[in-house]
Formats: sequence, C-alpha cells, structure tokens
Amino acid sequence: MPSYYMERGGAVLVSTINRYAFVTLCPRTEPEIGIQSLDFDLIVKYRIDEEPIFDGVLDLAKAAVRRLSPQDGHAGLDIYLQSDAPAGSGLGGSASLTAAVLAALANFTGVRLDRYELAEMAYVIERTDLRISGGKQDQYAVTFGGFNLIEFSRDGVTVNPLRIPAETLSDLEYHLMLCYTGKTRLSAGIIDRQDELYRQGRGETLEGLGALRQLAYDMKDALLKGRLADFAALLDRAWASKLKVNPEITDSGIDEMYREARQRGALGGKLLGAGGGGYLLLFCEGSRKRAVREALEGMGGQFADFSFTQEGVQTWESSCV
Repeated sequence: MPSYYMERGGAVLVSTINRYAFVTLCPRTEPEIGIQSLDFDLIVKYRIDEEPIFDGVLDLAKAAVRRLSPQDGHAGLDIYLQSDAPAGSGLGGSASLTAAVLAALANFTGVRLDRYELAEMAYVIERTDLRISGGKQDQYAVTFGGFNLIEFSRDGVTVNPLRIPAETLSDLEYHLMLCYTGKTRLSAGIIDRQDELYRQGRGETLEGLGALRQLAYDMKDALLKGRLADFAALLDRAWASKLKVNPEITDSGIDEMYREARQRGALGGKLLGAGGGGYLLLFCEGSRKRAVREALEGMGGQFADFSFTQEGVQTWESSCV
C-alpha cells in the first residue's frame, strides 16, 4: 500500500509464505563491519566508528547496522545475507532482509524490540533513512507472520491476526498458483507515479484506492467464512481496482498472461508487490491448473511452489563457520 494512502487511513490483507531472508552475525575482535551477500558475492567493509557510504551496495544492511551497531567501540561484526526472494519480485524481499538484519542485531546487542517496534524501525530505515518510496505493509507482514488484516491510521498501525480454519488455508493453498512473469521492476518509480496521480486528484486513482480499502475487509470476511469462490472473485476485482489507481503497474505482456490464465480457468489473480513485473498470483480451479500452467509457461512464465507460514521474523544462536 502506498504511503500516501496510509495518511488517509487504509487497510491491507497480507500473508507470509515460505520464502525467507537469512542473516548470520559473527562477532570479530577488530572494530570493523563486514557485510557480504551470499547471493551476489558482494562485500563491503568499513570501520565501526565510520559512517557507511550509501552507494546502492547492501545499503539496507548498512542502514540497519547504523541503527543498532555494537556500542563498545571495539567489537566488530561479519554479517552474511541470503534471500529466497529475487530483487524486484514483489515478494517483499527488501522488507524481509531489513527486518531480519534488525532482529539479529537486536538479539546480539541485547536491545529489546517488540514486533511493532521492529516493523516500524524497518520501515523508517527504508523510507526515511534511505528515502526509498513505498508503504509499510511489507515490514509489518514479515515481522508478524501469518495472515493479518493490517489497519493504518493517523494514530498508528494495528495488526489483526486472522484465525482462518486450517481446512480453508489448505484449500486456498491448493487453488493458488505463483507464476514469475520473467520481468523484474523498480517499485520506487511505480509508487512515485501513484503518489503523483493521487496528489493530482485523479478520479480513477481515488476511486481505486477507496475500493481497495473495502476489498481488504471483504476478502478477510470471505476467508474467515471459507467462501473461496467469493475470495477469487474479489481478487479479480482487487486487480481491476489496482489498475485504476495506476495503469502503469502492468504492460501488454503481463496483461496477455493474465487474460490467458483467465481463459484457461483462473478465477482471479493479481501481480504481487507494487506491480510492473515480478510474480503473478492466480486462483485457479483445480481441474484447470495444468492448462493454465502449460499456457503461461509457453509465454515464458515460471511457476514456483509455495506454502503459507505462520512464523514472522525469528532469531536463534548458532555456531558461525
């Protein structure tokens, strides 16, 4: 959800799946911070008493260390990063990584943060410290874990855990398909454009935002009552409403993939994240899943298995190797 919509009050329905960001901290005697991405073989090093240089290389981790670095002036850290979510996938990879680094640092330094404080700090790092455009639903989603209705207002954020019956979640998981469109996206530019359209008072943008807020509650009700056919229809309406907010979140190739999926048996779907690329989530009739898969793979789509998970950010002690 864009940050400007939160200012007016909003709600979003979120869930977490079994794609993870892993962070390992190893103390060192030298007063130096070393950060390494195991996915991209990127390494940065700087003294613990130095201000890190924010140059686009592992900036999220640098900013988290600046917030919660060791304070004794001597001990340093080696930090290793790994993520299951590709950059630009719409799976909340940046929020997951930031929250994981913060949680590991808090555990290491003895700083006590509840989940609200951790999520808010992760949000501030991305939006204020690094000036990356976006909302804050990802930070709260990955920190709390599970299915939640998250409400935003001028007074703050409220995370409402949903007690969805296990059989409903299993049925939902069976009907959902996750397809990589073959394209990544830069969410900041998309969100900046949405911000611009909102401040211009564009009618369709305002209408789409209002519809999305109500749809979050309607979809929540459908899940709690086990009405998955209604949920699928609402998912399709949510995508149409998101297109009203900002038509630039899609392109002809993505539109064609969604049309093909609908024609082959998908009842609803949407792009995850800000849009522009990444993963397409589809709700599909069980008997038509193979036809949808074959059609979209023929268009360059790549399907990924997944399952829901109830756990949010977690920390534990292990031996560094």
